[in-house]
Amino acid sequence: MTAQAATMIAMTGEIAQKKVETIIRESSKTFFFATQLLNLHQRRAIRALYGFCRASDDLVDRQGASAGDLEAWRQQVNQPLDRQNDAVLYAWVACRERFNVDRRYEQELLDGILADINFQPYATWQELERYCYLVASTVGLLSIPIIGLADGVAFEQAAPFAVTLGIALQLTNILRDVGEDARNGRVYLPLEDLERFGLSLQDILNHRLDESFKALLRFEMQRAYRLYEIALPGIALLSRGARVAVGAAALLYREILNEIVALEYDVFHHRAHTSGLKKLAMLPGILGKMVLLKPPVSVKV
Repeated sequence: MTAQAATMIAMTGEIAQKKVETIIRESSKTFFFATQLLNLHQRRAIRALYGFCRASDDLVDRQGASAGDLEAWRQQVNQPLDRQNDAVLYAWVACRERFNVDRRYEQELLDGILADINFQPYATWQELERYCYLVASTVGLLSIPIIGLADGVAFEQAAPFAVTLGIALQLTNILRDVGEDARNGRVYLPLEDLERFGLSLQDILNHRLDESFKALLRFEMQRAYRLYEIALPGIALLSRGARVAVGAAALLYREILNEIVALEYDVFHHRAHTSGLKKLAMLPGILGKMVLLKPPVSVKV
């Protein structure tokens, strides 16, 4: 490779990284905040992964997006680095190749995007759980080679905790975005759970905010809290340098559930979020929790 070619590749990489940074700043302040706690190389790589996830997910929001559009995107994703002309994909493919990530999870993520394009309400929690795995747990599984594991820990030991944490995070997203999704004609909450509390799809689309709806949200939130409880010990299986960042992402996201309570469950007219000041105030406590965190009893480190 000539010096000129190497310089051009480096310049392309910097442009791609700046594009990814812009996307993250605009779309997820919590993720941006948490990844500041990683070292430079991990931070850039994880943000490249997030940029890929965000760009893929944006296909769903595109007016009239089809399965064909996703297939065209998938084909472009499958191209090697020297055939990428999209800045976000350039950053992601460079990361993918550097860390030798398992592309099965990348493809499963895109399968989850397809489920959104061909959206149908989920009848049961098991169906919704599978969707959460596809669009969120896969991201955690893709992240493991990037952020690394503690000495003596195998991928297979850490993976179940990454899967559970992803489901918890996605369920939190769903609860936060009930109103926004309803305005787009979508209800992600399982039909069996709506029926349990005497609600229908139309009730959610009509923004029915009453005690039945609040009881439903409390039920789903308890499910999410339990998932976080199961997943958090798995953070102790990650490399020491990654634990605070992942712990911050998890605990700051979990705090969104408390913000929903503070809004008296009115997710139809408000979008629960954790303020920047509150994130900073929570950080010392998160650091303390991560320092003291013990690995799951089922895994010997």
